[in-house]
Amino acid sequence: MKVIKKQLKKAVSQRTVRDDLTPEEENIIQIIRAITRKQNQNNVTRTQAYFDFYQEHPEIHWALLAHLVSRNAGWNMTDLKGEYLPKLLSRKEQTDFFLFLERGNWLIFQDAYPQLLLYEESKKRGRPLFHLLSSMEVSKFMEPFWNQFWTESTKEELTIALIINEQQYIEGRVIQNKQYKDTVLNTIMFRLQDLFEFNHILLPYTDSVQKNTKLIGGTVHHFSSVKDRINLGKRLYSLLFSGQNRLTQTIEWTKSHPHTGSRKDFWPQLFNNVKETAPGQMHELQSTPCSLKHEAQRIYSPTLSATWKDWNHIDAESGDWYKNKKMIHFVKKPVKNWGGEIQESYCKSIEEMEIAASTKALFPKKDES
Repeated sequence: MKVIKKQLKKAVSQRTVRDDLTPEEENIIQIIRAITRKQNQNNVTRTQAYFDFYQEHPEIHWALLAHLVSRNAGWNMTDLKGEYLPKLLSRKEQTDFFLFLERGNWLIFQDAYPQLLLYEESKKRGRPLFHLLSSMEVSKFMEPFWNQFWTESTKEELTIALIINEQQYIEGRVIQNKQYKDTVLNTIMFRLQDLFEFNHILLPYTDSVQKNTKLIGGTVHHFSSVKDRINLGKRLYSLLFSGQNRLTQTIEWTKSHPHTGSRKDFWPQLFNNVKETAPGQMHELQSTPCSLKHEAQRIYSPTLSATWKDWNHIDAESGDWYKNKKMIHFVKKPVKNWGGEIQESYCKSIEEMEIAASTKALFPKKDES
């Protein structure tokens, strides 16, 4: 860590982008960018790309964590066209929220996936190529961590560095972006959080005894706080990799449940990607969601392809977020022991969402634009 700290201190004032790339290096970068563009089509393609990479390179823990968190982004996207939120949000608000989620998901992938591919290329060639990160517009914060990982296999430090980097990367581009602050964070997100716990991050796994899907995870209470988002990422990472048995169960669940964006992926007893209620009718829970009844009518949770078209993004805003070495304390600060119990809380939020939607349905919407 002393070496990294020294390198990061030097990197603050150092211009690291090279202008003397060889044709071979230029070709590597162009191929990586082309692959990234292809896989960055939508939430489903991104999410699958993360998991495919993890299966090939399980030493990169962040890829599995990113896959699972990206699944949650997809579920939040389809919730906007699901059973309840269309009754709470206008069409414009649904689109604004989708664009907020989609932009963040797209940005993180286009910054992180090239790093993964560069590591893969380094393995193929048997030598580190991380000096090319800056030429791919990756923050100079990351190069020391990749180089250390190459020589010392510091899996935890690399994972936490990637968590920090990606949350800082979207901080100015999305979270503090006036457009998204005005349309989502200061209005829609505030309203939803006021009604119920909304920002659940669910990590499904298959219980080896009961053979059903169980949920662990966490909640962001202050989504606009980069510190809170980083700390949640660290806790989720610790939770995911803290025990080999549950990690194996999580990987097996992921292999057998391809991501579609529908919450049916993890709870088909409660959710369906086909609407079961009659037109104009409200879904009514027959029991608490955690006491599932197979014969009960299920909550509508559509697939991503059925709800949102692929979005054409403008290029990512330029600039390196890393301005001072203080971020290093996020890497060193230990994660407190945390059980990750979330299933009861998530079930409660579904009940609260149904109550809110039912109440709103009693009054006509003023804005459907």
